[in-house]
Amino acid sequence: MRRWACAMLGVAALAATRPGARIDDFRGDLSRWSVEAQPGAQVVARDGVLDIDAADGVTIWYRQRLKGPVAIDYDVMPVVEGGAHDAVSDVNAFWMARDPRVKGGSVLTRRRDGAFASYDDLETYYVGIGGNRNSTTRMRRYVGRKGDRPLLPQHDRSDPAAMLVPNRWTHIRLIADGHDIAVDRDGQRLFTMQDAAPYRSGWFALRTTRSHLRVRDVRITPLGR
Repeated sequence: MRRWACAMLGVAALAATRPGARIDDFRGDLSRWSVEAQPGAQVVARDGVLDIDAADGVTIWYRQRLKGPVAIDYDVMPVVEGGAHDAVSDVNAFWMARDPRVKGGSVLTRRRDGAFASYDDLETYYVGIGGNRNSTTRMRRYVGRKGDRPLLPQHDRSDPAAMLVPNRWTHIRLIADGHDIAVDRDGQRLFTMQDAAPYRSGWFALRTTRSHLRVRDVRITPLGR
């Protein structure tokens, strides 16, 4: 009996380390998402993959509000196959985002046009991997003021290890665990932040600009204490 109990505890511990529930199977229906895009974008879900072909800025909000502590996992690939917008650039995301000007904070109440500057007035965490044509990788904590995107030196990288590789899947994990905010890529830590006044709930969005991305296997995992 003791052996069986120990074995069951081991199974439970293993299950607790696996990513949480997949939030979309990406097979045609995008009703769980809200797309904000500048002209020329095509966003299509098929065969388990979200295909984002962006002539300019595109932000795709998951409609459900998230409560921390939480981790968001997904795979993403910058596509270079000769398409009009194919480029190795801008694997970006917002998480724990809220609109301080809206009762309840919903980012879905006031639609934006997909231009990067239109999100300045949110309170949110942001990461941009391979931005500026795969030359910068940055993490920011937005403070809800137009034209103000604070950037700390330790959250501004230009080293090759922080950049993107064309036509290769990479795994992203966004973490909001109380005061501990972090971004991992392929199991390696890109950024950490100790936030004295953390954003504990809000919305998550995929974002890019002037690029072509494919995304799959998006999962939300509550983090235990």
